[in-house]
Amino acid sequence: FQIISAIFISIAGILLHFAFEWSGNNAFIGLFSAVNESTWEHLKLIFFPMLITLIIGYFLFKNEFQNYICGKTIGIITAILFTIIFFYTYTGIIGTNYDFINIATFFISVILGECITYKLTLNNFNCNRYFYTIILILLTFAFLIFTLNPPKIGLFRSPIDNSYGIQKSF
Repeated sequence: FQIISAIFISIAGILLHFAFEWSGNNAFIGLFSAVNESTWEHLKLIFFPMLITLIIGYFLFKNEFQNYICGKTIGIITAILFTIIFFYTYTGIIGTNYDFINIATFFISVILGECITYKLTLNNFNCNRYFYTIILILLTFAFLIFTLNPPKIGLFRSPIDNSYGIQKSF
């Protein structure tokens, strides 16, 4: 399931990169897809497809693995943090960013997140599903809110046109 999830997440993430533009800048589509080239908007390409696979996996495995939500949530957070840390580290060292490294980082993040999910789920560690569900809800709201009203810091700024979030032209 984690291998299928990684493939789905990768394909969905690629499609979500272009979905906002393909939709004619539809604001609803923009809530779940990248609306600019900021790091934050690219994190949605990981988060929402992984959230979908979490929901599917929960219904498939809820009786078999009591900690699936916890493991998948930690996998999602790991993928997001790896993306942020690796991107800002490598661009800080070399002074610029390269699309091929960014794309590779996306795929590595997805694989890392799914591997963490797999290992933690099989480990069957004791966890509080409600706590991790609250974390997922908070992350979902953060992605939605910060698309519409992002803080004016570098994580949310598009390096292409210095825009923040979805443009208020709708």
